[in-house]
Amino acid sequence: MNLKSALDWLYSTQLFGIKLGLEGTRRLLEAADAYPSEDVCVVHVAGTNGKGSVCAMLEALGRSSGLKTGMFTSPHLVDFRERIRVNGVMIPEDALLRLLVEVRDLVAEWDPHPTFFELALAVALKYFKECGVKFLVLETGLGGRLDATNAVPKDLAVLAPIGMDHQQYLGDTLELIAAEKAGIITAGRPVVSAVQEPEVAGVIARRAAELGSPLAIAGHTDGVPQPSLPGAHQRRNAALALLAMKTLHLLPSRSVAEAALSSLSWPGRFQELEGGLMVLDGAHNPHAARVLAETWRERFGDDKAALVFAASADKNIHGVLELIAPLAGEWHLVPCTSPRILGVGDMKCLVEAFSSVPVVCHDSLETGLKAARNSGCRVLVTGSLFLLGDVLGLFAGEGRRATVQ
Repeated sequence: MNLKSALDWLYSTQLFGIKLGLEGTRRLLEAADAYPSEDVCVVHVAGTNGKGSVCAMLEALGRSSGLKTGMFTSPHLVDFRERIRVNGVMIPEDALLRLLVEVRDLVAEWDPHPTFFELALAVALKYFKECGVKFLVLETGLGGRLDATNAVPKDLAVLAPIGMDHQQYLGDTLELIAAEKAGIITAGRPVVSAVQEPEVAGVIARRAAELGSPLAIAGHTDGVPQPSLPGAHQRRNAALALLAMKTLHLLPSRSVAEAALSSLSWPGRFQELEGGLMVLDGAHNPHAARVLAETWRERFGDDKAALVFAASADKNIHGVLELIAPLAGEWHLVPCTSPRILGVGDMKCLVEAFSSVPVVCHDSLETGLKAARNSGCRVLVTGSLFLLGDVLGLFAGEGRRATVQ
């Protein structure tokens, strides 16, 4: 078996869907001998927006403190290996192949079969264990309470900003969604949170009190350095990451922390390409769209964008369009490799309800990008992380594997 066929098998397990619950994950991690040892510091990050950036900051701060770091995130943009990193470096292809085969053989006869996300987590944890990782950052895939990552014992729970998303799984109110995210809090173990909406903050505070978990809020950004990631919101994310490290008694010196945060690279988060003439940002829900619009105006003032757009049909597209439409000089609607993406014809009807500028449908991403580049406007690619992955894959000359998770 080569890596392509091993990944073909892994991707085929997406047919088993998303199964929220920890019993199957615990069985898999125990059978695979994948649980971290007790001397590993585990930080678990949940939230609606910013959790990936916070994970990247935590990993960089841990590495700058001299710790061997592991980081598990999702989704990937181009290469599955992006999800699994040690000391900031993606898992090598030979190690990924070997571990995929081991896990595949282990679960071959299992019923129910583990899910794509459970299998990816098991592979990651086995790799981290092999590498002797001592500081481990885990990003939840969906929610928190029943997310597979919540089967891993942790030293600290971190809650990034929480908003409305994945309502079909997590509930249709902020309180219900917050309760699912706050499910990563562990009895007696500390939790740090970003500043949240009042109803979210109340849920987190009550949960922490019930479990006797000390709660700290990253309530200000005074003295917090601006990380290399653009936008005022990234300073708030940095404040959260720094508070987390302080809570763990692992905060490096100010100069070391500044150096770590200033050298961050986290693709797809207001990522500037072509000398700033193209920006990539996966604003896939209204909270993220609001932050994108704020960051665009901080960076480019009243400049209009040639918006290259695609979005998943199960997202709140209306809420996103309402917030980013004022940025548009024109729209370029493109297809995407993800089967969740709304078709360009249906998307055109939605966009035209929010915007009076020209809306053009394209039959390929390449033609959409070409037209946007020729518009005379700065190009903004947004709406879905899957679209961003397609664009980055195009730039790298690599095809992106279609995924729904």
